[in-house]
Amino acid sequence: MSVVLSNWGKAMRRRQLGAVALGAIVAWPLALRAQQPTRVWRIGFIAHRYEKFYDPLFAGLRELGYVEGRNLIVERRYAQGNAERFKEFAVEMVRLNVDAIIVVTTPAAMAARNETKTIPIVHPAAIDPVGTGLIASLAHPGGNVTGLAVLNGETSAKRVELLKEVVPGLSSGVVLWNSANPANSLAFRETESAGQKLGVSLRSQEVRSQKDFAGAFAAMAEQRPEVLLVVQDALTLEYRKEIIDFALQNKVPSMFVGKEWVEEGGLMSYGDRLPERYRRAADLVDKVLRGVKPADLPVEQPTTFELAVNLKTAKAIGLTFSPAFLARADQVIE
Repeated sequence: MSVVLSNWGKAMRRRQLGAVALGAIVAWPLALRAQQPTRVWRIGFIAHRYEKFYDPLFAGLRELGYVEGRNLIVERRYAQGNAERFKEFAVEMVRLNVDAIIVVTTPAAMAARNETKTIPIVHPAAIDPVGTGLIASLAHPGGNVTGLAVLNGETSAKRVELLKEVVPGLSSGVVLWNSANPANSLAFRETESAGQKLGVSLRSQEVRSQKDFAGAFAAMAEQRPEVLLVVQDALTLEYRKEIIDFALQNKVPSMFVGKEWVEEGGLMSYGDRLPERYRRAADLVDKVLRGVKPADLPVEQPTTFELAVNLKTAKAIGLTFSPAFLARADQVIE
């Protein structure tokens, strides 16, 4: 009996070993696949400073499967108002061999393009990208830059028209703009031209860096303009609190591009929605990471614009909006 049990045990042991071996053979390809490295993408992000309306860009990337800490590394660089650093950041992105570069101001876009003709560059807020030479045309950008165009120049007439409607007898004003950004030239010219057609003489007040704002405010306070229009770019956005405070303290009706200004105390704004713009940029980043060439991705333009007004600010500067005007506003802040 003991011999029979021994042989039976040996047979069972052989079956068990065979099953283990077979299981190992089946499991091996699965284990191998599990050990295959996941592609980790590295992208650069160059801006003046952090803004909350950038968040939809990174939320959009997460929705598309790019998760920081898992398969995405974002090299964030902020110039903090020092535009000279854009070249330094661009050089660094090339050295890091990032898969794409996201820029949120034209000087940064130009710095990046000067350093690389192969790494895709996505610009979510390109002001006059054709006029500045960033792209060949909106439909066929050419080169390695794509993104979304800002229609500051094209919407300038509407902003002047709205100001003229709420400021009785408006005849003059000032336009504050960053002349160091070549993309802003068209926006200023368009605003000036719109004013002339509507009988409003608009004077230029230029700034080129953070150190120019104190002098600009002093000059405008002395001249006491009837209204203030601000050409929006990364620099003026960065200093929006100081600009808004100046307009309030001097009781100057002010017009801006994005509703972010109005939410923080500016009087009025007319423009497209920044959060939507940056969310859409995530789709463009996804496309270039998947291999679509920027040259083949048309630069998109906004189709929806909104009017925002701040009633508290209007009261503080002694201005009244008519019920009909308020009825046309997309956002009224009280």
